[in-house]
Amino acid sequence: MSVSTHVSTRMFPSRAFARRIAVTGAAGLATLALAACSGGRSGSHQAGSSTAPSAPVSATAPAAPPAASASASAGDHNATDVSFAQGMIPHHRQAVAMAELAAERASSAQVKELAAKIKGAQDPEITMMSGWLTGWGNPVPDAGVSAAMPGMDHSAGSGHPMPGMMADDEMAKLRSASGADFDKAFLTMMVTHHQGAVTMAADELAKGAYPPARTLAGSISTAQTAEIAEMEKLLSAG
Repeated sequence: MSVSTHVSTRMFPSRAFARRIAVTGAAGLATLALAACSGGRSGSHQAGSSTAPSAPVSATAPAAPPAASASASAGDHNATDVSFAQGMIPHHRQAVAMAELAAERASSAQVKELAAKIKGAQDPEITMMSGWLTGWGNPVPDAGVSAAMPGMDHSAGSGHPMPGMMADDEMAKLRSASGADFDKAFLTMMVTHHQGAVTMAADELAKGAYPPARTLAGSISTAQTAEIAEMEKLLSAG
């Protein structure tokens, strides 16, 4: 072999070897291109995900509604509630005064038992209604005062006593009676007195707004209606 042939062979590889290099290089370039393309798509997707706007939050979204509206809140009251309490307090006080007389003057055990029941129920109700009025900033009727019921539209006109209230001369007659006469007078007067309370309770139930007052009105109506029936039965038997 000549020197020139030797040099040519060392300096220039064979065609087969060159082809292998070319194929290998092309494959490598294809792999790099594919990776770059894939990475570009992935990056584009990630970028899109990171920049995609979230669901808009309205700065003016309405707040959650309160548990109860002002008109239905437990502390709300109206003029009917005030009138009910201011009227029922002296009404109850008179019933309690009549019941207290029965302990000394009644001859019937049933009348005495009924009178004690009336006093036991109405004394705490007076305290409760007085607390409402104080909390509302309204005056509590003075003890011993039998005023016309505020806010009530009586057919007899303004200034007349509340429904069922006894006049001073009727109370004087009851205080002077004893025995069977007392029993009859007490039952007769208390039936009228209770009927008046039921009327007042009905007005509160129809127009009042304060839930505890409406509850008390319903209790008064139920209890005193039952007591009216009991007293009428005693009168019929006596």
